[in-house]
Parts: sequence; C-alpha cells; structure tokens
Amino acid sequence: METSATSEIGSAAWVVQLIESFWEQSPENILVDGSDEKAWERPLVGFVPATHPLFARYAVDLAPFYWTPQQAFTLAFADNPVDAEQLSIISWVLPQTAATRADQAQCDRLPAERWARSRDLGERFNCALRLHLAAELTGAGYPAVAPERLPEFGFQRSENFGLASNWSERHTAHAAGLGTFGLSDGLITPRGKAVRCGSVIARIDLPATPHPYKDHHAWCLWYANGSCGVCMQRCPVDAISTRGHDKDSCFDYIKQVTAPYAQQRFGTEATPCGLCQVGIPCEARIPL
Repeated sequence: METSATSEIGSAAWVVQLIESFWEQSPENILVDGSDEKAWERPLVGFVPATHPLFARYAVDLAPFYWTPQQAFTLAFADNPVDAEQLSIISWVLPQTAATRADQAQCDRLPAERWARSRDLGERFNCALRLHLAAELTGAGYPAVAPERLPEFGFQRSENFGLASNWSERHTAHAAGLGTFGLSDGLITPRGKAVRCGSVIARIDLPATPHPYKDHHAWCLWYANGSCGVCMQRCPVDAISTRGHDKDSCFDYIKQVTAPYAQQRFGTEATPCGLCQVGIPCEARIPL
C-alpha cells in the first residue's frame, strides 16, 4: 500500500502520509552527516491486525519470550488495557538506494561504505521513524508504541532458532503482506531483499494489506523451483547453505570481522555485512 494523498486522520492514507512525509523531510534520512544523500528509497507500507494467526504462531515457536502485539502494547500502556481486536500493526520496508546496492555488489568480503553507513545512520533514521510515528498516532488519539524501542526489547537464545529477539520486524512485515523469506532468512519484498524494516502497534482500526502469497518462502527461487542459490555464493563464510542460514557463523563473522572493519574504516557504530542481499536476483525485486 503506497500513497501520498492527504486524507482524514485515522485513515490508512493518513498513516502512510505520516511515514512518507517523515521519510521525505527528516534530516536524519541521510548516509553522511551534513549531506543530502538519502539513506533509503521511498518506503513501502503495510497493515495487519493484531489478531492475525501468525503472531500467535511466532509466540509459540519462540516461547516463552516472544511478544504478541497485545503484550508489547501493554508494556507501554499498562494502565490502558486493550483486547487484541482493537490493535493494528503498521509495518514498513525501507529499500536501499540504487547507489548503495551498486557499491555493495562490488564487494565480496567486506561491506561498502554506503552500506555500512546505511546500517548506522540509516538505522538511526529507522529508529527515529518508529518513535515519530508512535508519537504522531498517540498525539492524534491513537495510542501507539514501537516494540523495538521498548526498554524491554532484547535478544535471547531460542532452542529451535538460535539467537532471536522478542519482536521481529521481518516477521511482522511478512504478516503484513510485505514479503516472504529467502534461503538466507532475509525478507524478499516487492522492493527486493536489500531493505530494513520497522513497525508500530497502535490502537487503531486499519484495513489489512492483502497477502499475495500463501507460503513463507513463496518468493524465493530456491524454495520455489530449486534454482538460484546465489546468496550462498555471496556469503564469505558459507553461513548460507541448502539447509538455510547458520546464524552463529553469520554473527561471528559480523562481530569479529565486518563490524570492526566498518568502525575503523568508516567510523560507523553498527554491525554491517549484508553481502547476501545484493548481487542476487531478489536484490531489488520479486524474482519469480
């Protein structure tokens, strides 16, 4: 769902406009301090009710620490209890720019400068967008919270899935109809896999974005017909295989190699790699 149209407060168009206006006007949407080069291309936005069965499934799979939307909302508004039926989740995808993708595609072991900066300053913008949207909605009479910005947000180890957070932006975007997962665990969206995601939960009634897929791997060429697998070749430590994504190998490489490199070379504070998100058929589109 994407529009710039002005509309009534509380409508889907109004919410999308809040996101797009912040993307367009915020001085934080930059790759380098003092520059005017945007960190992200225009966002893609979707909505999903808190009662969607996928949220219950996530909570079961990652029990006991994964939040349902109602639990996350209650952490912020303990004195304002709500039923799940009263909540909607607003999810968005921030696509990497063509320049960032082109630079990163030329790399084979270490991240490009634009990519490292998008993971640092670009994600700072994403965090600012989360807080801005939650504040705008709350101020308009629709109490809202960004789960990823809650003090209780964090990571734990899941018996089945390894290191995992108590709220996943990618899984929320999948529930909101914005993408399916690839062999590397990355979310393949209509803008491709080279993206960052964010979300806000609000006490507001918004129309659900249609799901153009039936399977959580539907847009991945490998899972669809056994072709491709280019992301496996792009990984410098073989953390992606036909069995999927080895999180521990991936995180170790980031912690020990790419994060220190980016900090020393570019002065960034984030943890970039993302080599498996570019130079592949699903880099900037649905490949099927």
